[in-house]
Amino acid sequence: MRAPWLAAGLLVLALSAQAATTPDAEETLARSRAVLGDTLPDLPFRDTEGRVVRLGELRGRPLLVSLVYTACADICPTLIQNIYPIIENAQEMFGPDSFRVVTIGFDAARDTPERMRSFARSQGVDLPGWLFLSAEQKTIDALTEAVGFTIYPLAGGFGHLAQVTVVDAEGRIYRQIYGADFDPPQIVEPLKDLVYGRYRPMSGIEDVLDRIRLFCTIYDPDSGRYYFNYALFIRIAIGSGALFLVLLVIVREWRRSPARTGPSSLR
Repeated sequence: MRAPWLAAGLLVLALSAQAATTPDAEETLARSRAVLGDTLPDLPFRDTEGRVVRLGELRGRPLLVSLVYTACADICPTLIQNIYPIIENAQEMFGPDSFRVVTIGFDAARDTPERMRSFARSQGVDLPGWLFLSAEQKTIDALTEAVGFTIYPLAGGFGHLAQVTVVDAEGRIYRQIYGADFDPPQIVEPLKDLVYGRYRPMSGIEDVLDRIRLFCTIYDPDSGRYYFNYALFIRIAIGSGALFLVLLVIVREWRRSPARTGPSSLR
């Protein structure tokens, strides 16, 4: 298993000798993990058309949050390119409306709605439910604090944590995923937990069906994709049926046995 800070080679990216100070990797990781379980504040953003989108409006479904800056020439585009096929596969498996994705430009002075729209187009992102958002500096500051995201200035750009934050339907931070190059299970497994309610008590038939879907959504490392495989439950059903028949035969034979019927009457 990869160490968390080795998911893309480094936890803190874009390190440079030109930086006056470099954040300590362990402190950066601790800051990111410290927010697990916290609820995201209802912050306002603007989408690529300039419309206001509040984080509170996105509750009700799991949410993936990533932060980038549009002037980045390597790590930020790499993150988007690598996560795109995973999101596409997850939408095929769970449904396009089962979760949402937001990518937020943290360079508030430059990452305008127009720049975010251009960035999304340049990366070929055309999936439903994936928003590219902009905000004022005070909102960015509040968001980075809320999700434990570290940014620091470098000559010509920024150093920052490579992080995707997984948020549950109630707005609570559920998981932090590090790096810019992901194995599909890193993203899809926490989404499975939230979409299908791994830790939700079963209170109806839909919850039972979701639990079946949870265990039947299987990752194929050869193709690098997820698919549904109901073979396990089919085998369980066949085995249960066979066991029931065996028990039925045993009970019938027991009822017909002499010890059960008793001795014949004497004439």
